[in-house]
Order: sequence, then structure tokens, then C-alpha cells
Amino acid sequence: MKVIQLKKFGAPGEKAFQMAEQADPKPEANDVLVQVDAFGLNFADVMARKGIYNDCPPLPAVLGYESVGTVLEIGELVKTVKVGDRVVAFTRFGSYAEKVVTPQLAVAKIPEEMSNGEAVAMATQYCTAWFSGFEAINVYPGEHVLIHAAAGGVGTALVQLMKWKKAVVYGTTSSTTKLEYLKSIGVDYPINYIENDFAEEIKKIRGQKRVDVIFDPVGGSNFKKSLKILGYGGRIVPFGASSREKKGIISLLKVAFGFGFYSPVGHIMKSQIWAGVNMLRIADEKPELMNFCMNQVVDLYKKGICKPHVGGVFKADEIGKAHDFLESRKSMGKILVEW
Repeated sequence: MKVIQLKKFGAPGEKAFQMAEQADPKPEANDVLVQVDAFGLNFADVMARKGIYNDCPPLPAVLGYESVGTVLEIGELVKTVKVGDRVVAFTRFGSYAEKVVTPQLAVAKIPEEMSNGEAVAMATQYCTAWFSGFEAINVYPGEHVLIHAAAGGVGTALVQLMKWKKAVVYGTTSSTTKLEYLKSIGVDYPINYIENDFAEEIKKIRGQKRVDVIFDPVGGSNFKKSLKILGYGGRIVPFGASSREKKGIISLLKVAFGFGFYSPVGHIMKSQIWAGVNMLRIADEKPELMNFCMNQVVDLYKKGICKPHVGGVFKADEIGKAHDFLESRKSMGKILVEW
């Protein structure tokens, strides 16, 4: 089978990736083998390519967390799907391949009408959003929720889920074009953080009141600023550190110091909850919970609640262009790569 390998850290051109041949994987007793039609990109892929993602396997590495395709073979203990089913599969790397093997709890059957782009968004983006807003914390009707990077894949999912929960949603983004997109998916108060300080803009809207919940994939100083507008009894969910852009200790320290240093006493006095989310760890340590999240969001897709937006479709030999587009932060929704 063909795979796309990351062979060198750096820019997303031909020097970073190479097409290679590998033996077809074989499923064990609890595994599912999937013929891959397409796979998705995540910002973690960009960080891995740049050499700043600690979980990245040794090079040459096959990146990727999610694939969509057809079940080719199942292990003897698999009960959740059968050969011929159309599925979305979560993988611990390895999705940049024509075939993938993954445990049955990391696979969910999907409707025939679900497009490839919609399907790959389910595994990582929508599962992250579900876990962040339903399992890590809870959000109640009428609460004021700030979603950073709201035009991205997880951001889009969070907006839809929070509006389903009848929350008032504030969304930050980096361009006027994306502001229009945020309005179209239901954001009540879109904010261009390049042109305006998001904290000051929210203060203008809320007055003396603060927000109840914040979802932050940016990290660093963005997290510190967000805390200043989090109210008593508030919850903040950091699930990434996309503000880190370079390899090396200086860049790492910049992000770490940007987050700041805090005493638990302050959180207790303000009755605030911090809930860090890393879905790779959830998939590793609590696969049953990952499976539950996947099936929840697929069910909400069937009900019209989850409506993934596909922001770009590339061919496998355009992997460099796909990475460049995602890293440019011009994309909205999910980026898809097809074989």
C-alpha cells in the first residue's frame, strides 16, 4: 500500500514528505482493517511536521489521526462493524495511508450520505468538541461562551454544539471573511482579534459581567488574557497550544511563560474550573469514552445538529499544499486529503 511519510522536519514542501510503499497492515483480534478513501488534517500534524509535537513518532513517520473508508477485514472479536461497512476511524498516527488498522472502539459506522470531509471531521474535531463541552465540563442554557479560533474545525463544532445547548456564543477569528462565516454558523458576537482586543470587545458587550466558559486551542498569552474575563464559577478548557510556532527551547519557554503561573488558591476562591483536553490521551487510556464520543456526534449529524464544514479538499500528492493551507490559518472548517 502507499503511505505518505514525513521524512524531514520543516516547511511543507516536497522535502518534508515522500510517498512510500509499505506492507498492508493485518488486524488482530479486536482490530478493524479499513480501505481508506480520504484522511483529514489537524493542526497537530503541522506541529509534528515542524518538529514541535512531542508525540510525533520517529522519522520517517506516517502522520494522521482520522480516516474514512470501507471495512476490508475484521478481527475475530470485533462486534461493532462488519466487512463492507462505511466507517470513520480514529488512529494514533498512521492515517496518511491507503489502509489503516485500528481497534474496533476507534471505529464508528457512518451514514452513506455523509461526505468524506464530514466524516473525518467527526473523529477528531467533533469528538474534541463533544468531550470538551459535555464530558470535561458542562454548559447550561443562557451561559456566555467564548470560543477561540471559532472558524476552525473544532471551533465550528463547538459553535454548533454550544448553540444546541442554547448558549450565547462569542467567537474569535483573524479576518473579515471569517467573521461572515462565524455569523453564518450562529456565532452571536464574532470578533476579529487581529483588529480588536477580544477581551476589551467582550467587556464592551458584557459591561461588568464576565463570560462563563472559554474554549482555548491557542494557549500561551491568549490563555492568560482569557482568564481575566472568566467569571466566578467559570470554566476554561485549553485543548492546544497553536501559539507555539517554532522548534526549540526559546519558543517553548515563550509559550510556557505566556500561560503564566498560578496557585490553586485563586481558582478555589473564584470557584473556577480548568479542564485540559488531549484526545490522544483519551483514545489511549479510555477507548470506551472515545467510542462513546464518536457515536454521539455521528448521531447528532443524523439529527442535523452537527454540520461539518469542509474548507479544502486536496489529493494525496498535494499533501504539502494541504499543510501550507492549514498552517496559513486561512482555512475554515475541516481540511480533507483524498487518495
